[in-house]
Amino acid sequence: MPDHNNLPVKLKGVGDSLWVTVDDSLPVDELKNALHKPFERLKQLAVNARIILDSGNNPVDGKLIEELGGYLKEQFHVGVVTGPPQKPKPEVRNKRTEELGSAWHSHQSEALIIAGRVRSGQKLQADKHLIIMGDLNPGAEAIAGGDIIVLGSLMGTAIAGQPDNEGAIIMALDFRPTQVQIGGLAAAGSAGFGGSGKTPEFAMIENNKIVVMDYAAANPFKRFAWPEVR
Repeated sequence: MPDHNNLPVKLKGVGDSLWVTVDDSLPVDELKNALHKPFERLKQLAVNARIILDSGNNPVDGKLIEELGGYLKEQFHVGVVTGPPQKPKPEVRNKRTEELGSAWHSHQSEALIIAGRVRSGQKLQADKHLIIMGDLNPGAEAIAGGDIIVLGSLMGTAIAGQPDNEGAIIMALDFRPTQVQIGGLAAAGSAGFGGSGKTPEFAMIENNKIVVMDYAAANPFKRFAWPEVR
């Protein structure tokens, strides 16, 4: 009978994520082979799944996340692959609670919030975040220094993270843009980039290219160990 404590790969569900623990003392190719069988059994359950990759060490090696994450995305079409969230020490957590409370009370929002349909030929520009409570029609353009959130249909051009914030995202309830740009990277919807339009989706930069993912499944901010003012 195999010793499950010494398996090279262990999987368990944690919340809406799949926690994968690997033995990082083994070669990467051996770990890929060990991952294949359990993910093959998962089949469609693995598609767009959020994967937390843990080596048992703290922190997990970034190169290992990149290599195994790339393999899982290519072979099984998983979603976001990250390392485990880091929990702050009690004294740090207490200090952050005090700082965060005061930050929220004193923070003034730098988001521009627009309600209504943005029509063809119209152009919106925000120094930081831009929130549109409505649609961005084809031929309309939205530009922001931070994130762009469209609580409706995104069918025009959205340019976020200007000039060089590659950590910005573009999110819409109905994601079918003509073109998106984050920082200096751009992608065109007409080239098959556009989303399904069936669920809320978002665009972000990953591995030096723009990718689109299901917002609820990927949950891009869940990896934060502590709430942050964005």
